[in-house]
Amino acid sequence: MNYRPPTVTRQITLSAVVAAVYAVLTMSLPISQYGQLQIRFSEALTVLPYLFPATVPGLFVGCLIANLLSPYGLVDIVCGSAATLIAALWTARVNSRWLAPLPPVLCNGVIIGAMLTWYEVGFGPSFLTLFAANGLSVAVGELLACYILGSILLRALPKISFFRHMIPQQRLHPRAGDSR
Repeated sequence: MNYRPPTVTRQITLSAVVAAVYAVLTMSLPISQYGQLQIRFSEALTVLPYLFPATVPGLFVGCLIANLLSPYGLVDIVCGSAATLIAALWTARVNSRWLAPLPPVLCNGVIIGAMLTWYEVGFGPSFLTLFAANGLSVAVGELLACYILGSILLRALPKISFFRHMIPQQRLHPRAGDSR
């Protein structure tokens, strides 16, 4: 089946479904979703803009909804949602399937690591040391979610006929060196 640009209705629907899935996964799983040690399975969805750029707003809205339950309050609603939005926009522009999970790892490691550190100690003398620890901890959780679960999504979704025709050809047929 050849690539057909998705209709606006299909793009909005896909984005809404991604928002709902992100929010439900984050709010319903009984593992740490907030704080220094977090593995959000929902973050695996942040690789979707590589295949489906229309999912960017859904990821942002899903994260915003999920962060309404954050113990860090407004700062996490703003910073966490911004980190996901920046990562999703960046992922949509990445040219390699193997690099698609990297923007969420870097954005969340830096932005959420800084947010957690500021929340704990402000911008005092221990900020940099604690930021390094928090940033690394958040990045490792993102690495697990995005490079393991996200990579599974990147390999599986193009094989499903329902999705295949919505994926641009250059994303279905990677460049040399970007093995399938």
